[in-house]
Formats: sequence, C-alpha cells, structure tokens
Amino acid sequence: MKPFLLGITGGIGSGKSSVGHLLGSYCQAPVVDVDQCCRHLLERHQPGWLALRTVFGETFFQSDGEVDRVGLRERLFSDPGIRRQVDAMLHPLAREAMLSEVASCRGPLVLVEIPLLYEVGWQTEVDAVLVVYARRGARCCRIMQRDGVSRRKATLAIAAQMDLGEKARLADFVIENSGVLAITRQQVVALGKRLCERIPGLFCQESA
Repeated sequence: MKPFLLGITGGIGSGKSSVGHLLGSYCQAPVVDVDQCCRHLLERHQPGWLALRTVFGETFFQSDGEVDRVGLRERLFSDPGIRRQVDAMLHPLAREAMLSEVASCRGPLVLVEIPLLYEVGWQTEVDAVLVVYARRGARCCRIMQRDGVSRRKATLAIAAQMDLGEKARLADFVIENSGVLAITRQQVVALGKRLCERIPGLFCQESA
C-alpha cells in the first residue's frame, strides 16, 4: 500500500527540521530531507555541481573545486535573478532525488521536509501539508545564532521566502514553534495522534 506522504515546510529559522525529527520519532516514520538531497546534488561531479559549473563557470566555486556554499547562499538571498536561475536548474533535480528517496521508504507514513514546498508548487506531491510556524523575531534570532550572521542578513534570508503566515493559511496542519520545546512537543504528540486515527497501520509511541 502506498504510504501517506506528509509534507513539512515552514520558513528559514522556523524549526521545521526539529519538528520533523520529533514527529518522525513519535510516529516511527522515516524523514526525507530535500535540503539534504540538494546538498548531495552539489557535491563534486554530482548533477547539481555540473549544472552550476556549466552555467556560472568558476563563480560559485572554491579553489579546490568544491561549491562555495556560503557564498552561493548569500548570493541567492540577495539577488532574485540569480536565485531564479539556480532554482530552475536545481529544483527538477531535487524533485527527482526526493521522489527516488520516498520510493525507497517503507511504512504507512513518510515525512517529507520541503523548505520551499509552496514556492515550487510541490504540494501536489504530498497527501497533506504541515507548516511549522514561528514569529519573525524568533526566526531572526535563530538564524543569527545558527549561522553566525548579522541581523540584516537574517532579515534578508527571511524576506527572500514566501510569507510564513500565508503558508500557514494554506496548510492542513500547523505547529507553532516560537516558544519553548515542551510546548512544541505537546503539539507534535497531538498531531501524531490525529495521524494515527487517520492512517491505517500507523502506531505512535507513548511520547515524542
């Protein structure tokens, strides 16, 4: 039987990966991370690496031939034209890699973490969507702490993505993740119970 695919999305700094891992642990479900797929695609001589080198030459590469991931990310956030160009190259490759990984998963539920799910129109690839929501201030602080960047760069990263409130309005499920982990965990458990009621063969653990 085809597994139920739950797409998990949000915005940069909203904590979607943390929520995805908590839910995956509670529901004993595999998590497919599209960001991880993209990182693999940009490794040396992989399809994304080759496409980037063909179109941009040495622009986004270090002297050792590896992709300058920090420089590329900053350019994507600051230059919408470059971002559209890179997205057009990498998104079809990432979608193919995502579907291949999903096809290898077993069990009644597969969680698919897709940061730009709505932006690229991949909501049609999943059966339901969970948006992990967090207030802008909390997201900004997390980005600054995690990436060691200025508030200006964190704000630019947030502004480069679709409004998180709009994503939440489109979603089937929303988890609010602005505050403490204990409150987020309670919401994950509540969602897991709803999924267990909805998906045949899915059994959750006692706690997340």
